[in-house]
Amino acid sequence: MPFLVVSLALAGLALGTVPLAAMSRLVILFLLGATGCWRARQLGARPLPTLALLVIAPSLLLWSLWRQPQPGPGDPVQLLEGESGREQVLRGQLASDPRPRGDAGGCSLPLRTAGGHTELLLEPCPPLRQGWLVEASGSLRRPVSGPHPLLSGPAERLARRGIWSQLRLGAATDLRVLARPATPIADLRRRMAAALIQQGGERKGGILAALVLGSAVVPLPADVGASFRAAGLSHALAASGFHLTVLLGAVMTLGRRLPRLPRCLLALGAMLLFLLLAGPQPSVVRAVLMGGVAFAVLESGGRSRPLGVLLLSVLLMLLVEPWWLQDVGFQLSVAATAGLILTASPLEAALTRCLPAWAAAGLAVPVAASLWTLPLQLHHFGIVPLYAVPANLVVAPLLTPLTLGAMAMALTAVLLPPLLPLLAWPLLPLCSLLLAITRGFAALPMAQWQLGRPLPALVLLFGLSLLPWLLPGAGAWPRRLGAAGLALVLTVHLALLGGDALLLVHRWSGDLLVARHRGRGALVSGRADDFSCADARKLASGLGLERYDWITLLDPVAPTDPACWSGQTSLLVSSHDGQSGLQPGQRLESPGLSLAPLSGDSQALHLGIGRHRWWLLPDPQSLEAWSDRGQPNAESLAGVWLGFRPSPRQQQLLSASGPGQVWLSGEAPGLPRGWSASGTSGSLEGAAG
Repeated sequence: MPFLVVSLALAGLALGTVPLAAMSRLVILFLLGATGCWRARQLGARPLPTLALLVIAPSLLLWSLWRQPQPGPGDPVQLLEGESGREQVLRGQLASDPRPRGDAGGCSLPLRTAGGHTELLLEPCPPLRQGWLVEASGSLRRPVSGPHPLLSGPAERLARRGIWSQLRLGAATDLRVLARPATPIADLRRRMAAALIQQGGERKGGILAALVLGSAVVPLPADVGASFRAAGLSHALAASGFHLTVLLGAVMTLGRRLPRLPRCLLALGAMLLFLLLAGPQPSVVRAVLMGGVAFAVLESGGRSRPLGVLLLSVLLMLLVEPWWLQDVGFQLSVAATAGLILTASPLEAALTRCLPAWAAAGLAVPVAASLWTLPLQLHHFGIVPLYAVPANLVVAPLLTPLTLGAMAMALTAVLLPPLLPLLAWPLLPLCSLLLAITRGFAALPMAQWQLGRPLPALVLLFGLSLLPWLLPGAGAWPRRLGAAGLALVLTVHLALLGGDALLLVHRWSGDLLVARHRGRGALVSGRADDFSCADARKLASGLGLERYDWITLLDPVAPTDPACWSGQTSLLVSSHDGQSGLQPGQRLESPGLSLAPLSGDSQALHLGIGRHRWWLLPDPQSLEAWSDRGQPNAESLAGVWLGFRPSPRQQQLLSASGPGQVWLSGEAPGLPRGWSASGTSGSLEGAAG
């Protein structure tokens, strides 16, 4: 079966239908189709339905790729006509409430126009509400793409939502509210969230609100979200099947003595209420569809087949909204659910042989979900929450009463507000305990094990190799092949991480150079601003670096947030007065990585990566100083980086020195052979020598 899956994937690649970068994101559908066929054959299903299942999954995958969002003829991006920016006036309806833009300042929100969507960028942020009709005037532009795959930009983020343009408003007067139509559902969400936050404060109240509405609807403080991610508990605050299961369990317990019709109406009402409050997020829609299909099967007297219900739900969702296939939450939700269906019960039975029944039952669920989502975790984040399983075991007794209590508080906030403090009294201490446990796990060493983001092809091979170990009844040979595949993935990934390499990332006028040697890394940054610091942190995470050995900042302006930089390294050197922070005779050095200045009157730096030598020349003065000192032996010079566009004379000067590679930041057409330029927003990456 894995051979057939791989063959289908390679066939798609040959046809040019499936891009390689998308393969690992779509592997979950192939796995579902393959496991569905395998399970069907185990249960003695007829060959024809099994073959149909095998055909449906790849066909749906290719169809979903073909139907990914594209700008229509009336989309605002069509107004640009090839220009990079243009003043425009757009009218439309606000598709959500404003959201803060973090370090960028101001806020953003999507605007639904007659022919498409655009994102409004506002600073300062006026009081706006979802559903209002507005007229906005500003500079319309295309979103900027990320300079490197590890640094996704607005273009990638917005494209997944079917948005292809941004409208930047210069002042609050550039936006005029035309109408304020009633938005009862959005108002109800705001009212519930505000009431819970008022009772418990920004953190505890925010957690209670997220347990009801989901963290996608209720933004949490940055430190709270970071703690839950590091502890592997983000799913607890994302509206999903767990929350619906808790709600349905409570509702059906209350209505178990009712006749069939009222009981069905009660269950349907609970599912619709959950969908309305949490919104049509992919994980919510999947949970509601699965719950509805399973409930209908059980009420009709049949026996529910969870895997079939999951496959049917995925089919229906992707037929309606193909773009959900690229949604990270959807992928993780489907993978985790498949793990609970296919692996949790056999794993529990195996664990019962050596553990008490209650411990085996509690351990099987988080282990199964973690293993099935592991390939996606590595692909999207390059990080494994090392303590996710024990953290889930510890907080499991708290989540059900907290979720039920938060739902009761939300309803009470609407129906009987005076009783809200009474419900909050026992729940807030439980919420404090949940937050304390989460922060405790997040503070443990290596809470987020940074393995680096593997190549998409390695993720695909990893998922296929892991499959025989996750399915009950797999034979010895499939598991041996799986073990060999896992060993191959690990060997190749570690070899790629451990090589001598240099990465240049150029965004606007800022440069980041990451030197790597045998799994260690060091950073040279041309800018000391907060954006560069955030990019440096993302690069470290994606490259599997826990911390940089050392960081040097060439920006003559002191960093606005030194703690951001010092938190990524134990040795930080900043420039001052336009001079390098390193003086002649000084040197930054760690095993296999070194940095030394050429002189005290320039920013020219000598970078050592293993046995390879690079010269870093950020400006023309550093190039002149480098040439005045005498050109180095070509055999010992691996490459030169220029932070500027050289003149023809400077190009001749550099070519005469015979460096192995010459990298330039920015646009530079007509370069000599063997030279490379990053582009306005792009990157260069390769072996150090």
